[in-house]
Amino acid sequence: MTDAPAPLENPLTRYRRVEPPVQHQPEPGVQSEMTPVPDLGEDSYRGSGRLTGRKALITGGDSGIGGAVAIAFAREGADVAIVHLPDEQSDADHVLEHVRAAGRTGVSIATDISDAAACRALVAEAVDALGGLDIVVNNAGKQVAVPRLEDLSDEQFEQTFRTNVFATFWITKAAVAHLPAGSSIINTASLEAYKPAPDRLDYAATKAAINNLSKGLALQLAERGIRVNVVAPGPTWTALQVSGGVSDEQMEHFDDESTYQRAGQPAEIAPAYVFLASADASYVSGETLNVNGGMVTP
Repeated sequence: MTDAPAPLENPLTRYRRVEPPVQHQPEPGVQSEMTPVPDLGEDSYRGSGRLTGRKALITGGDSGIGGAVAIAFAREGADVAIVHLPDEQSDADHVLEHVRAAGRTGVSIATDISDAAACRALVAEAVDALGGLDIVVNNAGKQVAVPRLEDLSDEQFEQTFRTNVFATFWITKAAVAHLPAGSSIINTASLEAYKPAPDRLDYAATKAAINNLSKGLALQLAERGIRVNVVAPGPTWTALQVSGGVSDEQMEHFDDESTYQRAGQPAEIAPAYVFLASADASYVSGETLNVNGGMVTP
């Protein structure tokens, strides 16, 4: 007797349009207070043991894409340490509930990754809490839209780079000493690495830098058996949007940006990280996996 085939799902209609009302939160934003609340796969993701026994560190793991990745990793059998800002603790607690419900160890580390010493300390804390490390997901990001170049402050430009690029460098550098052969580093870029939004100059530039840095790291770390890859999401409904990441007009039309004419949900992005972290991707390194609703990239 054969199993019934899984029903086909039209990707254009698998998730409804978000159609968010205009809403504002101070940075970094709290996912649970968004309308609608993003889908992290809490009710849909089913694991199959692809990451059994693995130990993962995920920055920005309290919500959005990072939160969905944490839940997916746990359901695939990994223990998880998530990094977030103190103001995001309520969202972090929600994710950890699902990690622990999957029978895995879940650790919350509240810190500011724009500081080099904090990055080194969080890696040490994660290694100690999990008993090792073999997956690193650099996902946390800062995105604040500024329409005019003259209004983009030196402070914001620097802070965006420190959060998005410098932290990726600091965390990876600290983690490498703990990563055995077979480990995986996955960094989060963006569609904007290829198609920069004019009001997100600093953010888009960091995502292009992350893409390039990752490819160089993949070449350097290949001889150690450590793979380095990138996921580049397209428009995805997360707390970045409601905490200054897009203008009011862009928020109103957020569903209209992708070819699919709907925003992506974090639950749709997480499987890309699972693939790149797993042994299924043993021959994949230096790759950028675009998950963007059909928006063609170079």
